[in-house]
Amino acid sequence: MTLTDAELTVLGLLLEQPRHGYELERVIEQRGIRAWTALGFSSIYYLLDKLAGRGLIEAVGEGPRPAKSRATYRVTGVGRDLCAAATLEALSALTPVRSRVLVAMANSPGLAEQDVAAGLTRRLAALGEQLAEVRAARAAQAPLPAAAVAIFDYCEAMLQADAAWAERTLGALTKETALDRYDVKKARRDLYTAPSKDFTEVDVPELRYLAVDGEGDPNTSPAYTEAVEALFTVAYTLKFAGKKTLDRDFVVGPLEGLWRAADPSVFITRDKAAWAWTMLISQPDWITEEMVRAAVAEAARKKDNPALAAVGLRTLAEGRSVQILHIGSYDDEGPILDRLHRGYLPERGLTFNGDHHEIYLSDPRRTEPAKLKTILRQPVKPA
Repeated sequence: MTLTDAELTVLGLLLEQPRHGYELERVIEQRGIRAWTALGFSSIYYLLDKLAGRGLIEAVGEGPRPAKSRATYRVTGVGRDLCAAATLEALSALTPVRSRVLVAMANSPGLAEQDVAAGLTRRLAALGEQLAEVRAARAAQAPLPAAAVAIFDYCEAMLQADAAWAERTLGALTKETALDRYDVKKARRDLYTAPSKDFTEVDVPELRYLAVDGEGDPNTSPAYTEAVEALFTVAYTLKFAGKKTLDRDFVVGPLEGLWRAADPSVFITRDKAAWAWTMLISQPDWITEEMVRAAVAEAARKKDNPALAAVGLRTLAEGRSVQILHIGSYDDEGPILDRLHRGYLPERGLTFNGDHHEIYLSDPRRTEPAKLKTILRQPVKPA
């Protein structure tokens, strides 16, 4: 007796606890299960009937049977054994790659190169949007158990691998190379690298960013999660629009943040509820306000995220600044900032000249807290 992926998914959810169809639908939606398993709402009841008919699940309770939508099901002993066996088999089984894009590439010699390039560009845009959705679903459910972390890691890795393949294929098709793509971390290496032991001074020129404002604890504020998702959604929309309309490409830069408070000491004490923030992603100088407005409008048509309306193009001129590379948890930044505020700056006759600026070089979803790399920057002026 074999199980389809959809049957195995539903059986596993019922193993967690007895559930009825509506509850299964809610859990599937909350966990983003449809991102990796083909499960429609109407198919849930079909699957429940099928699993019950095979003796793998049974309705709970006695007396008159409730309506199908309210019947609660639990897994039988036979179902439990089959679910365990199928799960073990699925862990080691390699699924053949049968993506439709492979059929498309096999047929692509019959199309004009510009049409193939346009199709791959649309694919990249869709992959960027889907990756943003998966990351948002992951953030909304944090903290996650180890199994859920593994699922999201796999989903992100597959989407990133697909995007990397599409970019390489598109690059070969259009004779692009990695050198043709603007990468702010390479173009402004002086601003995106720093020593980890000593403070260093840099002169930060006028730069342009996608930006969105907010306030509150970034670990608990839904507005923060929405803002970050909106930034990356617009950034990827701009990236693919630029390739399509201007034949210019760029690497989406790291997330950055400006942090401010009425009392700067809250950064040392880590009183995050008192923080206000502006989240940023650097943009090439050829990105215009009109392009940003168009990208926001396109993203808003596809995603219901209130933070999209607040995303705009902003110019930041920090000038003389002091920065250092912090390696470790964000919550361990306090001692470094204390050294900066009470030691380095007053000893050199300097004072604040703008918001505290952080550049997140590591992905916190994939990096241990002790290994996170963050550039801490403070614009300064003579006291």
